[in-house]
Amino acid sequence: MLVDRNRHEAVVIGGGPAGSSCAVWLAHLGFAPILIEAGSRIGGLCRLHSFRDDWNASLPGVTGPQVADNLEVSLAHAKVPLLLSHTVTGVEPTGDGFAVAVSGVRDVVLRAPYVVLATGVTARGLPGTNIAAPKAEDSSVRQGSASGTHGAVLIGPGEHIVAKDFRDKRVAVLGGGDNAFENALYAMRHGASSVDLYARTVRAQRQFVRQVPVAHVHAGKYRVDAAAQAVNGNHYDVIMVFYGWEPIVDYAAGLKLRRTARGYVATDAVTAQTSCAGVYAIGEVAQRQHPCVVTALADGVVAAKAIQASIEQNGS
Repeated sequence: MLVDRNRHEAVVIGGGPAGSSCAVWLAHLGFAPILIEAGSRIGGLCRLHSFRDDWNASLPGVTGPQVADNLEVSLAHAKVPLLLSHTVTGVEPTGDGFAVAVSGVRDVVLRAPYVVLATGVTARGLPGTNIAAPKAEDSSVRQGSASGTHGAVLIGPGEHIVAKDFRDKRVAVLGGGDNAFENALYAMRHGASSVDLYARTVRAQRQFVRQVPVAHVHAGKYRVDAAAQAVNGNHYDVIMVFYGWEPIVDYAAGLKLRRTARGYVATDAVTAQTSCAGVYAIGEVAQRQHPCVVTALADGVVAAKAIQASIEQNGS
């Protein structure tokens, strides 16, 4: 594994909105960041969200892939060096900063006094199975994630849901949050013969809950047999799983970062710094505020400005 001798003032891990924003701001502030992204393109979960995003007040109607394309343009304008299709395998403290081990087209160790964790989250899978959420670089994103002979188990929201043909299918949706109800409605509107939603507790917004017929919402405990594609003994052609999210941060285990009760990286409310000085966590990996593109972009600015203040204070 080679050691990169170039001078980097910050290694930003993750090329979604939070990481891209942080790297762009650092570059415009006159510093030298490098950004590492496991996918082949910038964008993170935005690459999987093909729907219009009318929640983004600055860019109403823009889709996730369009947001991702804009992030790429911004990084190019800021001349931020990128390592795409590279995965961070470890982050270790050194005497004067951190060593970041990276695996990909070329294996390399990056060294910098500051590290920014912006690797986001992945959808929680179905317990007792090895069925995982698709990634932006997976071919399954386009084709749908298949499991079993007669149908599919789809984990989390995204483009793989759009790619699925729901016509005349019996569909079970697992989960009680907004994503579960929104995707149940999506399957209904795209030709599913029946849609049953199973939720231990219903937590979704009222506007979504009241659109799903009460007779098709089953609240309380339920049993899932993924191999038989059955819920409570009823067979389904498609099972969609929306069990929420978990942070992608195993690569930083060596830093022994403090976590929140839900497993996210704990950070200082003002600076986004973690329990390890010089390491910042932004976006959904820290779940510092309501998760969306706009708040992730803002989080990137917070970390960039905190790093600027630290560099200028230390005179380095």
